Amino acid sequence: MDSERERKRPGRPAGPSDRRERILASARELFSRNGIDKTSIRAIAADAGVDAALVHHYFGTKTQLFAAAIHIPIDPMTVIGRLKEVPVEQIGHTLPSILLPLWDSDIGKGFVATLRSILAGNDVSLVRSFLQEIIIGEIGPRVDN
Repeated sequence: MDSERERKRPGRPAGPSDRRERILASARELFSRNGIDKTSIRAIAADAGVDAALVHHYFGTKTQLFAAAIHIPIDPMTVIGRLKEVPVEQIGHTLPSILLPLWDSDIGKGFVATLRSILAGNDVSLVRSFLQEIIIGEIGPRVDN
């Protein structure tokens, strides 16, 4: 009985795990095939053979998972989210003031390198999804009047 209880302890199993990498691989595949909006955390978890709670544990939100899947070193919503509070007529002036310090930082260098490798590789659909569904999805409705 004691040995059975030891085997069924709650929490993370002992030893190395490839779950995080499986989640990322599934996320890349499903985001690439279906786009961000049509891909759920549950679908990614099912494809990776894990529980959806584990996906949230490792990555947080869906946009944070997407950023990790395409190797963006920052959560895009931390940048784009700030634009929601800016009056529409000031977005054009505010965007460079948000992006230029980021671009010149170590994070920006990593982002540029990642963007170049994505565009040179086979993951162009992920970049398209990122631009269409995150950036345009968040900012577009505000400026498209």
